[in-house]
Amino acid sequence: MARLLAIDYGTKRTGIAVTDPMQIIATALETVPTHQLLDFLKKYTGAEAVEAFVVGMPTRLDGTDTDNTQRVRQFVSRLENALPQIPVYLHDERFTSSMALQAMIAGGTKKKDRREKGNIDKVSATIILQSFMESKK
Repeated sequence: MARLLAIDYGTKRTGIAVTDPMQIIATALETVPTHQLLDFLKKYTGAEAVEAFVVGMPTRLDGTDTDNTQRVRQFVSRLENALPQIPVYLHDERFTSSMALQAMIAGGTKKKDRREKGNIDKVSATIILQSFMESKK
C-alpha cells in the first residue's frame, strides 16, 4: 500500500500530514510555505509512494463557501494538473483548527509551541486525514 497525504491549505502556509504505508496511523509531516507547496509535493511523491491526496475543503456551518474555498479549488486544479496520476479527495475541514489547538493543549504542548501557527496547521492536516480515514471504514 501507499501513503495518504493530507493538505490543510492556507494562503501563507500549508500543513501536511501522511499515513504510514499501511494507512493505519495519520502523522503530522511538515508545514510548507504555500508558494512552495507544489514543488514540495512533487519532491515528496518522487521519494514516497502516495495513493491519494486529501485536501481540506473549507465551508461554513451551512455548507456555503468561505473566503478561502475558491483558493482551495484553484489549488486542487493545479495539483491535479501537476500530479494527474494521484487522485485528489476533498474532505470537510470545519473546526479542525480549534480541534488541533485543543489536542495540543490536551497533549501538554507548551504555550510557546501552540502560538506557532505552523504547528496548528500540521495538526489540522492530521485531523483532516484521520477523519477521512475513519469515514472510509
